[in-house]
Amino acid sequence: MNKYGLHGKLTAKAGNREKLAQILLEAARLLSETKGCQLYVIGIDDNDEEAVWVTEVWDTKEDHENSLKVESTRALIAQAIPILDGMPEKGQELRVLGGLGIH
Repeated sequence: MNKYGLHGKLTAKAGNREKLAQILLEAARLLSETKGCQLYVIGIDDNDEEAVWVTEVWDTKEDHENSLKVESTRALIAQAIPILDGMPEKGQELRVLGGLGIH
């Protein structure tokens, strides 16, 4: 089993971490019905007041890229961009071999 994974950090402008996290949690809700999405986890680090971490697992890289073209996803991206402290860095790409909860 080889899946496509991404793990990355998004940094919000001061005071906007909670708002950014809520946008990403809404994205997770929308992705529950998106082809190929196995996992979309949002987390925060209590030692970094502006960072939100996202871990994703997809059946294929193409499934991930296609998800970015969906209008509802694009609308959430548009909401997040103004509260980011700069453009997000590219997440770390992973070849996921398996694990609990991954089919």
